[in-house]
Amino acid sequence: MIPRLLERYRSEIAPKLMEDFKIKNKMAVPAVMKVVVNMGIGEGTQDIKILEKAAEELGNITGQKPVIRRAKKAIANFKVRQGQPVGVKVTLRKAIMYEFMDRLFNIALPRIRDFRGVPRTSFDKANNYTLGLSEQIIFPEIEYDKITRTQGMDITFVIKNAVSSDQAIGLLKYLGMPFKDKE
Repeated sequence: MIPRLLERYRSEIAPKLMEDFKIKNKMAVPAVMKVVVNMGIGEGTQDIKILEKAAEELGNITGQKPVIRRAKKAIANFKVRQGQPVGVKVTLRKAIMYEFMDRLFNIALPRIRDFRGVPRTSFDKANNYTLGLSEQIIFPEIEYDKITRTQGMDITFVIKNAVSSDQAIGLLKYLGMPFKDKE
């Protein structure tokens, strides 16, 4: 079954982007290539149960089993040794990615208290967008009663064929990303 956001991208959004940015070739239209969801767990070095609980929650949120990330270097000030688990990560592609984006834009982000939109300034040089969330409880997959500690996460949207940040903003806005109004 094709996700509704992917269907909408193919039928409505891609033609709008071609018209707005005067793109002649369908293959040159900006598109989301993958979504990377990352949770850094500092206390995971001392207590492995915190890391396992975060991995379970991230798996529930994304619908895919996360990978445990390990420290590349030893850092004495943070009591981290090389090879110790320090976070969990999931890379979403294709149908699962579109389902996750649909739930994020339409269900999770509006549940944030006093939400006025996401900033337009979080693009890198390659026009990828990174969004930081401070709590995982905004996702309906997480049961509020079973939370032992709140955990933040970073969500990166990797965008291909975006020549400028305006094209990337246009793509994400048409997909449903609630950007703040210009200040």
